[in-house]
Amino acid sequence: VKQSNSNDSPPFNTLPSELVRVIAANNGVDSIDEEAANYVAEDVVFRLKNLILDGLKFMEHGRRKKLHCSDTDNALRVRNMEPIQGLMSRSLLPFRHTSGGGRELSWMVADDAAQDITELTLSAIPKAYGEPSFRAHWLAIEGMQPAVPENPPPYSKADQREDSVDPARKLMQDLEAPKKSSVVYINKTLKSFTVEHDVYRQLATHEPSVEQQLYYKEITEACVGSDESRRTEALLSLSTDPGLYDIVPRLTTFIAEGVRVNVIQKNLALLIYLMRMVKALLENQTLNLEKYLHDIIPSVATCIVSKQLCVRPEVDNHWALRDFAARLMAQVCRNFTSSSNNIQTRMTRIFSKALMSNTADDMSLASVYGAITGLGELGPEVVTAFIIPKLKYIGERISHSSGPDRPLGERKSASQVKEMVMKHVTPALKDTWNLQENLDKAQEQFGEYLAPLIIMSIVQSKAQEAKKVSEIPAPQSP
Repeated sequence: VKQSNSNDSPPFNTLPSELVRVIAANNGVDSIDEEAANYVAEDVVFRLKNLILDGLKFMEHGRRKKLHCSDTDNALRVRNMEPIQGLMSRSLLPFRHTSGGGRELSWMVADDAAQDITELTLSAIPKAYGEPSFRAHWLAIEGMQPAVPENPPPYSKADQREDSVDPARKLMQDLEAPKKSSVVYINKTLKSFTVEHDVYRQLATHEPSVEQQLYYKEITEACVGSDESRRTEALLSLSTDPGLYDIVPRLTTFIAEGVRVNVIQKNLALLIYLMRMVKALLENQTLNLEKYLHDIIPSVATCIVSKQLCVRPEVDNHWALRDFAARLMAQVCRNFTSSSNNIQTRMTRIFSKALMSNTADDMSLASVYGAITGLGELGPEVVTAFIIPKLKYIGERISHSSGPDRPLGERKSASQVKEMVMKHVTPALKDTWNLQENLDKAQEQFGEYLAPLIIMSIVQSKAQEAKKVSEIPAPQSP
């Protein structure tokens, strides 16, 4: 390694103090001593070296061997300093001579043109865009891409074949296609401006074919019509036809709207027909109804817990509709509940709302009957958790409505609720309740009205089981 001689002149590593004094004098600082000038010179050299080193980093990042003005500008930006090196504009900037103090000066100015205020006032105002938002849409349904505006248009096999033969075809189409922009731009002379907006595509609807429209019309008319034979054939078609996927959304909408209208009109017969349509769709093994539960579940739940489903509740058998709808709801919970949708948990919460009141007057007997039926169809665990803790209040409501001074319809409703309580509570308590417990403890837990009835029902149930076991013939000896 070659070492430098100590007699050689040292490399330039600082600015002369005289240069610092001249620069200070030009900036209005006349008196500056030698020590301060040397300190300022050393600091300036230190900062220049750091700036050059940062510029070299940008040069190496750009894989260049020559330091450009843009490198030092980027180094200044990194240090939050205004770049002063080079000319960064890529467009032609006009220069115009102006007078200043009796002499001509060259200033970089833009050409300004006079604008007509009236024309600007009467011009069309661009449409204001709304706040950014998120909206979900289906990417694919059963392996097929739906024709919605958010999805790209379908790519036909003919276009794929032509693009594979002529790769430049797609490029030429992109170049020839008119480009739309939502940016308002003004030309350089500012004499005119144009506004172009993005073309908004309307929401596309999936129009069924003529055959599907005719099938939908015949099916809906047959299901809610007066001809029982046609209704049976229509329900059989709904439960077995594998080609109903395209019209299932319309069928579920028809059911939801039909339930909403007929509950208001208290048309019990049509509500039964609509629930039979739901049962037929649930029995069709080729359909996936999970995407349409938002129409099915509210309709079925309405037929379970609605306060009044018919014009004459004391005569019409609306209890059978509530039982049938409760079985449908249990089937929906078994088939579609998961850890993500929690259908059974949500339905349990809905049914338990009719049993949450602590006062007898706040509960409707029809709603209580529907809630008990819906919870009972979900299993004995649900009965133990939600019905048994409320037996005391349910018994008070039944006792209050069973008096001889109450209307006939209310007494019949109380009898129906009592039978439904015995039907679902007895199997849940048969294996857990000890018959040796005294009546006082049963009355404390179940209430004075229902406690003796429940104990009697448990005794009868166990006696029937013992009788069935005794009737089993003993195996004969060989």
